[in-house]
Amino acid sequence: MFEDSNLKWNATYDVIVLGFGGAGATAARFAADNGAKVLITDSAPEGHEGGNTRYAGQVISTGSNLDDLRKYYQDLAFPLSYDKDLMETYVQGLYNIPNYLEKYLGVKPFIMAQHPDSPVSKALHFMAHEYPEFRGQATHDLVAMHEGVADSALWKNLRQQVLKRADKIDVLYQTPAEHLIQNPATGAVVGVQIKRNDKFLNVYDNNGVVMATGGFENNSKMVENYLGETSLNPIGSLYNKGIGIKMASEVGAQLYNMNNYEAYGIFHGLTPKPAKDQRSQFLPFDWPAFHQGSLIVVGDDGTRYFDENEMHRHGHTQDHGNWRILQAQRHPYVVFDQKKYDELANDKNAPYPEFLDSVVKADNLDSLAQVMNVNVDKLRNTIKDFNHFADIKRDYAFNRDADTLTAFDDGPYYALAMVQGLLNTQGGPVHNSKAEVVDNDNNVIPHLYAAGELGSLMGRQYNGGSNLAENLIFGKIAGENAASAKPEIKTSTTVDTQTSASVHEEGLGSDVGEEHFETKANQYIVKSTSGMGNEIVVRVTAPEKDDIQNIEILKQSESDDYGLKAVKKLPKEIVAKNSVDVDTVSGASASSKAIKEAVANALKQVK
Repeated sequence: MFEDSNLKWNATYDVIVLGFGGAGATAARFAADNGAKVLITDSAPEGHEGGNTRYAGQVISTGSNLDDLRKYYQDLAFPLSYDKDLMETYVQGLYNIPNYLEKYLGVKPFIMAQHPDSPVSKALHFMAHEYPEFRGQATHDLVAMHEGVADSALWKNLRQQVLKRADKIDVLYQTPAEHLIQNPATGAVVGVQIKRNDKFLNVYDNNGVVMATGGFENNSKMVENYLGETSLNPIGSLYNKGIGIKMASEVGAQLYNMNNYEAYGIFHGLTPKPAKDQRSQFLPFDWPAFHQGSLIVVGDDGTRYFDENEMHRHGHTQDHGNWRILQAQRHPYVVFDQKKYDELANDKNAPYPEFLDSVVKADNLDSLAQVMNVNVDKLRNTIKDFNHFADIKRDYAFNRDADTLTAFDDGPYYALAMVQGLLNTQGGPVHNSKAEVVDNDNNVIPHLYAAGELGSLMGRQYNGGSNLAENLIFGKIAGENAASAKPEIKTSTTVDTQTSASVHEEGLGSDVGEEHFETKANQYIVKSTSGMGNEIVVRVTAPEKDDIQNIEILKQSESDDYGLKAVKKLPKEIVAKNSVDVDTVSGASASSKAIKEAVANALKQVK
């Protein structure tokens, strides 16, 4: 979208950041630290911002040997081409991640290689070395904010870094970017058109625009066009709809990595099929009972299509010497028999026991095939072949470990509908080592920067934690470079012969501010940030410490599935028991912890 003589500006900022996820929060923070007045816009409502960073495992790639890191990430990228200067900047950043966390995020990082006996380190050892056959893998490592994962700890810290700089950073929720505004004479991106309360606003940038809008997981047309798939279900944010790719294309940016994506879940990226328009609730890989015994996974035709016990690699499977994402099945199922059902139902290590509520039971294979919409003869032959493999202790189809093979009984049978989970896409505009976006001739588009999963340098193979590291490394670079003054570009956009647009020098305000909650006698307001959303605000009515009369959740943004169960259930149970010593809601440990923590802190205030 180009300037014209009728364009009116509604506000001016030094830097505009599009997207309030890990990369966007980092870019805004470092732009502000370099003297810029910053605007962040995000399409999500408050409490659902954070992009995929909020939902990620919160582990970040690093390594203790710089040369090993170079070799490992070269092998991960192979055979695709890549910008060597960009890769070297990234690798240097990976090596420095522990120092980065300590210096800029104020935490003593939990480096997993330094704690080999930790349950967290043991559980994620496979991910620290996701491709053990590649060079340099031995010293590759994962680092976290603390000894814990999947609790939004990194995202919460990055968000707080923004909120602490509220005097320099305005945040607008539910305000999607629509178009970049480009100067026709210089090619510089001089502003952004955003949509706020159904009105279009034109915001001028003095120095730079950082695109950090994530991928296109929730844009079915883009998923079909670029990934060639029609049945993927997002695991992360529901607000990544590819707007950054559309805007970048409008200003002539070069695109790359458009057909690369990562999956996550049990097996090779499969998750239990959720309700329509809901995020996938993935089952973690480290649940041995769900990978062995009389259990198989079948595709659309009722036949197996991979080794159910093979190590998870973010959806990649071995394909004649190459690691590639599986072509997604439209309606895959996990199939098992009665003895396996009984084992799963009584397994104390089951991550979400209620998942069995979605299992369909059938007395025979004819009925099961009908439920699954597969050819009964193929399903029957698949079970017959698998039973033969179990008897001879050799899986001639996929070479599954013989110790994991157990023949099926004659019925009843069970099936659980699954879906291929889409963790994130990697494609977007090409940027260089300075995070500057380039056009199809590799010329820099002035004022325009990109960071995060929008144009990630992650190519054919992917190691867990690499995208979060990329958010931190290139978010910082993008923010710092976007904040730098560019007088030659600014002058050219304000000459009367170039434009007659009026520039509004004030900001748009911010959706982030102080909140006030009323209390009466014997009432206490407490916040907790231990949940998966933003702050949980609780009002507790308690005349005495052992007399909890009421608990009200005044504000929360926990997930709509398990988190919301905790929000509805725990306050009633705490009041009924008159104690915070109640059971955690299964699948909502973080939300449960936040509610109990808030009530406990409120009780400390009771005189």
